[in-house]
Amino acid sequence: MRFLTNLERSFEIPQAMVQLLLGMNVAIFCLCIIQAKTATIPAEMLFRYGAMHSQAIDRHEYWRLIAHGFLHANPLHIVANMLCLTLWGGLLEKRVGALYFTFIYVSGLVAGAIVSQITHVGAYLAVGASGAISAVLGALLSLRLLGRIGLPWIFFGINIGLNVALAASLPRIDWGAHLGGFAAGMVCCACLDILERMLRCKFPEFVKINVFIVAVVVGVLYWERLMTGFSKNVWLLALATGVAGLAAIKVLDLTLSMKKGLAVVVVALALANAALVLLLKSVLAQALAPLCAGQRSTINAVAVMVVRACADVDLTINVAAASVFALTMLVYWRPFARGVSDVGFVGAALRGERARQQGL
Repeated sequence: MRFLTNLERSFEIPQAMVQLLLGMNVAIFCLCIIQAKTATIPAEMLFRYGAMHSQAIDRHEYWRLIAHGFLHANPLHIVANMLCLTLWGGLLEKRVGALYFTFIYVSGLVAGAIVSQITHVGAYLAVGASGAISAVLGALLSLRLLGRIGLPWIFFGINIGLNVALAASLPRIDWGAHLGGFAAGMVCCACLDILERMLRCKFPEFVKINVFIVAVVVGVLYWERLMTGFSKNVWLLALATGVAGLAAIKVLDLTLSMKKGLAVVVVALALANAALVLLLKSVLAQALAPLCAGQRSTINAVAVMVVRACADVDLTINVAAASVFALTMLVYWRPFARGVSDVGFVGAALRGERARQQGL
């Protein structure tokens, strides 16, 4: 009976990020099957769409470090990977949240691809999410060693043993990707635990994800300008970025600790998302240009909307920014309403969670 109870604790229903990854992997594999007209995807197609190969890093094709993880060679390949993602992903995402889960998953993809490159002495072609999924298992083991989860040791014995047996019985298994991803998952999880201990902050998951997206988009937009300005003092740019990040985290932490602070943060995120649309004005204008140039005389609802949008691009982008603000408020309406009605319980709950749980 106790053994069964332990097994029941060793599975969680996949949450949002795991579901998204499952859907993306399956959808891409189905599209490849449709195009290839066979269940075994040809190597030429895999190469074209992002498989890792012996010269990928030398050619600065860094996008392959991520893209290869969403390609699979045949039905057995994707079924095995998606089954492991389902069994392990729900456990990890529920424990660390969607954002940290994504960090761990991506670190496994990249590290697995790099180790695979190092361990291959000749030409090769590698695809699959094995490195990322191994990182998920490695992160779970790291949490167990840190005492953050109570998974039974038999869980790791069974899963690691089955994967070793499966890999030993099947040809063309990329051990480098598996081991590199597993190690990356353990290291990444341990580093996130240290970061959480240092920052001593507890944010709602939607705040983490939204702030991270805003930071990434702003970083990409101003990357070249910043690198040009700090070309001789890259260390100063890294220091300034770190200080700015820590300051933003502490401001968020203080705001959430205040009465009605959650409502203030939701409004701030909505304004930040709308501001991103305005920052992307030139990019959006370029995207609209071909659509505007290709207008036809066909009269329908879509054509009328396109004509109106092209008539005043600036107004269209401003309307899009306002729409993003409204959509963000709609998506975050429940935490916003909770923040508006707060009399101090939200901040107290976050402070209590921080005091009760240090680290992941």
